[in-house]
Amino acid sequence: MDHPSPRPAQPAAMGRCPTRPGPAASGPGAPLRRIVPCPTVLLLALAQAPAWAQAGFPAKPIRLVVPVAAGGNQDLIARNLMQRVSELLGSPVIVENRPGVSGVVGSEFVARSAPDGYTWLSISNTFVTVPAVLPSVPYDPVRDFTAASVIAMIPQVLVVTPALPARSVKELIAAARARPGQLNVAMSGSGSTGHMASVAFTRATGISVTYVPYKGNAPALIDLMGGHVGAMFDQVSTSIPLIRSGKLRALGVTSTTRSALLPDVPTIAEAGVPGYESATFNAVIAPAAVPREIVTRMHGLLAQASRTPELRARLAELGIELTASASPDEATTYVRNETARMARLVREAGVKPD
Repeated sequence: MDHPSPRPAQPAAMGRCPTRPGPAASGPGAPLRRIVPCPTVLLLALAQAPAWAQAGFPAKPIRLVVPVAAGGNQDLIARNLMQRVSELLGSPVIVENRPGVSGVVGSEFVARSAPDGYTWLSISNTFVTVPAVLPSVPYDPVRDFTAASVIAMIPQVLVVTPALPARSVKELIAAARARPGQLNVAMSGSGSTGHMASVAFTRATGISVTYVPYKGNAPALIDLMGGHVGAMFDQVSTSIPLIRSGKLRALGVTSTTRSALLPDVPTIAEAGVPGYESATFNAVIAPAAVPREIVTRMHGLLAQASRTPELRARLAELGIELTASASPDEATTYVRNETARMARLVREAGVKPD
């Protein structure tokens, strides 16, 4: 929703032009005097106005950088949501993919961009995990950015090959405990969302597994269906056709509530691991020095866009729940807390780069 930006306060040190009489007072005494700002004062005040509030902004297209390749959930959410934001803003919003090094390339690009409100960054869990895994990430996910809003939450699902006897989370845990280290779990890179969901699961249950790294979810799912690995944490949207066709078996979802697409599949918490949660989030952030007024305006646009019924229904079919933070502060706190949580989990589990 468009919110008018606050009018800039007049600097205390500025002088005023001579006053001119105003309407007569109703009581005794001299007539009221009306303050008339000098032209110089007006020019200085306008120069200090927030960029978004100035006439003609945006004067060029706004850019949202997606630091992963086109085609995945993060890219899909960004393109659908920003199309609606562009309609609400009445100005183009360009989604630009800058993949590389688990999102580091695109994230660094935005961190070093001018903090003028024209360059934003789409992030997911990887953004807060990679700095804890890689030794020299050239930005700080908390210090160098400010968040406008969390925009989506996506549950993952624990899936196993049909060749595995386990038909529930408890049975899988029991089998892993009986044979420590013999359950092979597929992952698409160290620190990936599926990997960290699995790490959280093994930490919560005390089981030992062997991780098998793949270059992406697609080859991992192929080997899982073929029985070459036993289990995997994957996005609901990519696993659901394989679950429905019987090529994979779903044991539990990682969110705190059941997925509408898999209503018969319990959450992992209700299936025997109390307190477990590991949902995938998406958010929109900007360089830390972007003026507060601009961040607040973008938050309002994202919140309004996320409430669009057709857009919500379209993404819900893929297991994606559009959401919006109550404020930019809430979004920034969420990213900060997730960064600290992932750093602790990486440290405690001894996660290393591939």
